[in-house]
Amino acid sequence: MAGHPLHGVRVLELATGIAGPYLGKMFADAGADVVKIESPAGDPLRVWSASGTQQADGGDSALFRFLNTSKRSVVVTDAESPRITELAAQADLIVLGDGLHHGVPPAGTGPGSGSGSDIGTGTGTGTGVPELARRLHVTYPQAVVVAITPFGLTASSADATRPMTEFLLQALSGSTAGRGSPQGPPLQAGGRIGEWASGTYAAVVALAALHGARRDGVGDLVDVSMLDCMTVILGGLSVVGPTVMGRPPAAAGAAAAASRIPELPSIEPTKDGLVGFCTITAQQFQDFLLLIERPDLLADDDLANLGSRYARREEFLAAVHAWTSTHTSEEIIERAAALRIPVAPIGSPRTVTTIDQFTARGVFGPNPRGGFQQPRTPYRIGDFRGRPPEPAPTLGEHTDSVAWPARRPPAAATPTTTPAAVPDGGRPLPLSGLRVLDLTAFWAGPSATLLLGSLGADVIKVEGVSRPDGMRFSGGKPPSEPQWWEWGVMFLATNPNKRGISLELTRPEGIDLARRLIAASDIVIENFSPRVLSNLGLDWDSVHAANPAAILTRMPAFGLDGPWRDRTGFAQTMEQASGMAWLTGTADGPPLIPRGACDPIAGLHAAFATLVALAARHRTGSGTVSGSGTVSGTVSGSGSGTGTGRGAGGTLVEATMVEAVLNVAAELTIEYTANGAELMRAGNRGPLAAPQGVYRCAGPDGWVALAVLDDPAWIGLCTLIGRPDLARDAELVTIHGRRQASAHDRIDAAITTWTAARDRDTAAAELVAAGVPAAPVVPPADLLDSSLHADRGFFEPLRHPVVGEHPMPGVAFRLASHPGPLLRRPAPAFGQHDDEVYGDLLGLSASEINVLRESGLVADRPAGV
Repeated sequence: MAGHPLHGVRVLELATGIAGPYLGKMFADAGADVVKIESPAGDPLRVWSASGTQQADGGDSALFRFLNTSKRSVVVTDAESPRITELAAQADLIVLGDGLHHGVPPAGTGPGSGSGSDIGTGTGTGTGVPELARRLHVTYPQAVVVAITPFGLTASSADATRPMTEFLLQALSGSTAGRGSPQGPPLQAGGRIGEWASGTYAAVVALAALHGARRDGVGDLVDVSMLDCMTVILGGLSVVGPTVMGRPPAAAGAAAAASRIPELPSIEPTKDGLVGFCTITAQQFQDFLLLIERPDLLADDDLANLGSRYARREEFLAAVHAWTSTHTSEEIIERAAALRIPVAPIGSPRTVTTIDQFTARGVFGPNPRGGFQQPRTPYRIGDFRGRPPEPAPTLGEHTDSVAWPARRPPAAATPTTTPAAVPDGGRPLPLSGLRVLDLTAFWAGPSATLLLGSLGADVIKVEGVSRPDGMRFSGGKPPSEPQWWEWGVMFLATNPNKRGISLELTRPEGIDLARRLIAASDIVIENFSPRVLSNLGLDWDSVHAANPAAILTRMPAFGLDGPWRDRTGFAQTMEQASGMAWLTGTADGPPLIPRGACDPIAGLHAAFATLVALAARHRTGSGTVSGSGTVSGTVSGSGSGTGTGRGAGGTLVEATMVEAVLNVAAELTIEYTANGAELMRAGNRGPLAAPQGVYRCAGPDGWVALAVLDDPAWIGLCTLIGRPDLARDAELVTIHGRRQASAHDRIDAAITTWTAARDRDTAAAELVAAGVPAAPVVPPADLLDSSLHADRGFFEPLRHPVVGEHPMPGVAFRLASHPGPLLRRPAPAFGQHDDEVYGDLLGLSASEINVLRESGLVADRPAGV
C-alpha cells in the first residue's frame, strides 16, 4: 500500500449497516488502513441477504464481503474495551453509525435486531452514537470523528431512539411523495439508495476534515444526518420551487399528486426486452418523434408538454409501442444514439454485467474471496484504479495482530475545537485556501462543487455566454418575465457557496482567459461530453501546461473510452443501465427511474476522488500513483490527452458517473452472481419489514408510511387499528408469513380502513405512540414545515440579488469546529462576479474588463435572452 493515495491513514470503523461500512470501503479502496470493530456476534450484515439466501457453509454474506473488502476485523465485547481505547488514540478517523434497523436474518434469529452487535451504532443496549461520538471527540482530539445517524446528533432523545429505516427516511425527506403516478400511491426508491448515498456524502466530508486536520494538527467532530442526505439527493431539493415561486403547498393535494407524473417516454417494451429513453429537453423529444417515425406529431404542441402528454398517455404510448415493439433493443439503441437521444439498455440482475460498455471497460471483477462479481472502484487518478482488493476479514481475524504504533504525543485532556472554543470566524473550514474552477453544469457536477464550496473551497463557477448552465432555465419563470434566467429552481438549489463568472469558451480569447484561471486554481472540475475539452483546446496536456500543480477532474457519463464514450448521458440513462431502475416500481409494472438520484451520487464520488488526488499530491508531491502503488506520472485515456502529472503535483482524475452508480446499486449484481437470486421491485414492500407500505389518509393526497420490524410493533399495530384478530392469526405470526403477497394484501386492507379516517400527521403520530415505526409521506413543498429539518437548521436564509431572500436547503453535515452557517452566499447571478474575479484574481483593469464585455466574451446575461 506504500504508494496508494491514502497510505498511512488509519480508520477505526465502529459501524454496521451500509452507510458507515461503505465510507470505510471508500477509504480502504484509496489505500487507508481500515480496522473494523465488531462485537462477538459480528456485524449483522455478515448474515444478511436481501433475497433471504443463507450461505451453505455458514460463511459471510456477499454484501458484507463487498462492503468490507480490504479491511481488518477486531472483536471487542463493548464500547469501553481497552482495544478501542488503544486504537482510537492512534486513529486519524473514527467512524460511527448508522442506527438504522437492518433486518432480521431469514431464519428469524441471530444478529440483526441490534442485540449484541451495536458497538458504535446506537442500537440495542450499547452506548448511543451521540454520547459516544462526543466522548471520542473530547478524548481523542487528534482524530476526525464521523457520526452517521438518521437525524443527526442534534436530534431530540425521542427522535434519536425511535426505530427507523431507509423506507421511512425516504418518506420524511420529500422523496417518496414525488414518485409513482397521480392515480396511485407514492413509491419508494428501491435498493436502499439513501444509505449508500449517506455513506458517500460522509466520506467526502470526512476526507475534507482530514485535510483540515493535516493543516493544523487538530481533528473535528463531523455530524452527518441521513435524513438531510436523502433530502438533498433523493428529491427534496424541489422544495425550492414553491419556496421562491410562492406556489401553494403541495399538501393542497393536486400539486403533490401532479409531481408524480412519470416521464414519457421512459422505459418501454421492445421486440426482445426493454429500453430506456430520456427526453428532458425539447430537442430530445422532437428527435424522439422522428426516431419512432411519427414526424406528424411534431406539430402537436399539446404533446410537447409533459402534463398534457400524460393526460393523453394511452394514445401517446400506443404510438410509441407500435414502433418500439417491432425493433430489437440493440436496433433502437443504435438509432437513438445516432440522433443523440439519451438511451440505454435496462440493467437487470441477469444483464447488467454483460452490457457492452461495462465489459469493454472491465467494470466488474471477481470478489477477492471469489463467488461473485462486484464493481470496481469508480475513479482513476493517474493510472491508479483503486487498491487491489483484499478479502473481507473473517470475524475477529485480526484481533490479536492489529497495532498502530504511536506517532504523536498523548491527546490533550480537553478538545480545542468545540463550538464554544471557536470564536466567530475562528478555525477555517477544512478546504479553506483551495480554489476550484467549476466548469460543470446541470446537477451532477454542481452537486460536487457545492459540497467542496460548503467545506471552505473558493469555487468559481464558469458559464458560457452562449451556453450557460441549462439548469438556469428549468422550473423557474417564463421568458416573458424580467431576468427570468435567474429563477431556475435547481440552479438556485445546487449553486450556493460559489462565485459566478461568464466566459465565452467557443472563442480563442476565451480559452486564453480560461488558461489563466486554471493557472490560478488548485482544482478544475468539468462534466462535458468527453470530446468537448479537446475540441476547446483544454485537454489534460493544456491544463497541465497552464498549471502543473492543477488537479483536473473529469466526470464523463460513461467513461473516457469504450463504445459509449461519446453518448449523451443523463441521470435517467444511468439509472436505467445500472439496474437502479429495475428495483423501483410496482411488482406488476415496468421499472421506474428513481428520478435523478444518480446525479448527486456521481457528484459525491467525483468530489471524493478529487480529494483523494489532493491527498496524493500532498503526500507524494506528484499527485499520481499507479495501480501497483508506485509513484507514476503517466495519464492516459482515449480523448483525454496524454502527459505527466508529475511536475508540481497535478494529475488527471476520471470519475465516471455510471460506475459510481453501479457501486451504489451493487447489491443487485452481488445477489445474482453470488446466489442466483434476481432481486425485483415490489412497490413499497421490502425485505426488512412486514407489513411495510404507504397508506391513504384523509385529506388531499395524504399518505402515511409504516414499517413493522418486530413482534411488539406488530401487536401494537393490530391493537391500534382495532384488529386484534390479526395478531392471533397463525399465518401472520412471523415476518416471513406477513411478507407473503396474499397475507400482506389482507393486512394492507385493514390498515387502509383505519388510516382513511385520519389525516397523515395524526395517523403517523398515533402509530408512533403505539410503538409502530411510521412517518408521514412529506411532499417536498411541506419540508419547510418539518420540525426534523427546522430543529437542525437545515434551511438557511440566503438573499439573492434578483430572487430575494428565501430559506434554502442546506448541507447534510455539521462540524464542531465550525457550527455554521454553512451556506455563506447564494447561487450567483449570471456573471455576478466578473469584475471581482477578472480584476482581483487575474489583475485586469476596469477598462480591460469593459473591453471583454463589449466583445461579448463576458456578459451580465446569457446570449439570446
